Amino acid sequence: METDMKAIEVLEKYWGYTSFRKMQEDIVNAALEDRDVLAILPTGGGKSICFQVPAMMKPGIALVVTPLIALMKDQVQNLGVRGIKALAVHMGMTRREIETALNNAVYGDFKFLYLSPERLSTELFRSWLREMDVSYIVVDEAHCISQWGYDFRPDYLKIAEIREQCDAPVIALTATATPAVADDIMEKLGFKEKLLLKSGFERPNLSYIVRNREDKLGQLLNICRSVSGTGIVYVRNRKKCEELASLLKNSGESASFYHAGLSHIARTSRQEEWKKGEIRIMVCTNAFGMGIDKPDVRFVVHFELPDCPEAYFQEAGRAGRDGKRSYAVLLWNALDLRKLKQIANASFPSMEYIEDIYQKLHIFFSIPYESGEGRQLKFNIMDFCRHFKLNASSAYSAIKYIEREGHWIFMEDADIPARVMIIPDREELYDAEIPEAKQQIVLEALMRTYSGLFSYPVQIDEEYIAMKAGTTVPGLRKTLYRLSLEHIIRYIPADHSSVVYLKENRLRPKNVHLSPERLEKLKDSWQKRVEAMTEYAEENETCRSRFLLKYFGQEETEDCGTCDVCRMKKSKEKAEGTKAAICSYINEEKEGDYTLEDINAAFGSPQSSCSENYLSILRTLIDDGAVPPYKM
Repeated sequence: METDMKAIEVLEKYWGYTSFRKMQEDIVNAALEDRDVLAILPTGGGKSICFQVPAMMKPGIALVVTPLIALMKDQVQNLGVRGIKALAVHMGMTRREIETALNNAVYGDFKFLYLSPERLSTELFRSWLREMDVSYIVVDEAHCISQWGYDFRPDYLKIAEIREQCDAPVIALTATATPAVADDIMEKLGFKEKLLLKSGFERPNLSYIVRNREDKLGQLLNICRSVSGTGIVYVRNRKKCEELASLLKNSGESASFYHAGLSHIARTSRQEEWKKGEIRIMVCTNAFGMGIDKPDVRFVVHFELPDCPEAYFQEAGRAGRDGKRSYAVLLWNALDLRKLKQIANASFPSMEYIEDIYQKLHIFFSIPYESGEGRQLKFNIMDFCRHFKLNASSAYSAIKYIEREGHWIFMEDADIPARVMIIPDREELYDAEIPEAKQQIVLEALMRTYSGLFSYPVQIDEEYIAMKAGTTVPGLRKTLYRLSLEHIIRYIPADHSSVVYLKENRLRPKNVHLSPERLEKLKDSWQKRVEAMTEYAEENETCRSRFLLKYFGQEETEDCGTCDVCRMKKSKEKAEGTKAAICSYINEEKEGDYTLEDINAAFGSPQSSCSENYLSILRTLIDDGAVPPYKM
């Protein structure tokens, strides 16, 4: 705790900066005055500093709610490197790991506790919260609390309940919120006084380019070859992601792909290779990029039309964080517009369909009525859809909507810990012949650490058990596998899969709480965002930067001068000026009596690579009758 230091001194001591960025200091000062504050800063605007500095200056521990597990792990690690004690609690951790972390949060002199939103409503967390001295409640990705935002998470609504238990000030942060969403955020978080601090969203070094092209691959190759440095290419789905990366590699580019379907090891490895420059171009879904702090990204290409300006602005903003000239390019064509219409139809199925999916998922796992609460189900949506002959897009949308209504949590491609159950009862186990001494050691370590092993498969912390048993994680896995062959244990290895976590017992038909009015409002909100994104793509008069800034409520703007629209305007203005000059020269100075050599002498050779093609302009003027033909 640095209560005797000024904010700027804390910033320099732990982060090495001698000054705050634009708006950071205002946000920090508001927090130090114990005011609730919503900060809207652009991607790469240094949001973490806004809560980390005041938290270091105040007694207690800051609760940081974020849906991004990879980001919270990175921040805990980065804070540790700076000598700041931080913890994380998220889905996928065992109960023992969570209890240890929460105990340290209360008694261990830690300054930050990062939490995934679904942990807020658990009784385990609530019981430990009563003992915590909370300095701030920090809400990262705060737009997730607004039902009308583009990425609503129902568990975020539990944050207001946390405030009732610990009356700490709120620091809410997001990079993307329209004025309506910003107001909704402050209302849902129960701000005592609404305070919105918003940085200008201008990115002077970022050039927005839009290209309507049938041959998008050819255009992408041109971009990759003409712009040096690191790049990101965003696509909608995993199959396209892999195909496009392969096409780029076959064309001689250094490229790889990244999506949530890859194993944790593969994702981490590729991310590090890209950050180090060993891979130049990453083709990815929106699973890539959140929290990645790589300042020298020179171009971000969207290969397909996104469905909302919020996502586009955030993803495009990952280019040029070092302040150097960079490019955000959107490639689209008529097929993209048709796809968006298809997505709309699949994304908002009927209420009857959604309730049917609710029941079918329970049937899929043989869960009867009034049962299932707390179960964590390994879920393959394609197997589910094949079993019931369902459209995958519609089923996915229904599952996500049911999550919005708070019935379950659907986590795509989560890392699932290993689970173990001992098959014989205790007496039989004592009489059983254990072939190897190390197997006995592992069994004893498990039984000393976990209860319930004789009743059901229990999540285990493989690193902890390996340490207790005096072996390595690979060695432990080998031993567990051999024990399973001996029918001593049931061993379910760690996995990477989508998971459905049931927050309640299965409800009977017609008792499932679903709101047709809310679904209709969500559809209307989604449609408006799609229309705004389509308008952005088709726009050819308004500066790209001004268009995006206005969407986010920033009215006082200027033309950026570097986007494709601004460049086209400059080119037209220059061409008009040249036309006027040629007309004046021919009609007034030469009185219509001129040769091509006269034009070359007055305006430069049209064949020169460094001058305009005046011959082309002259031909247009002659064709339009603005000037007479030249003498041969």
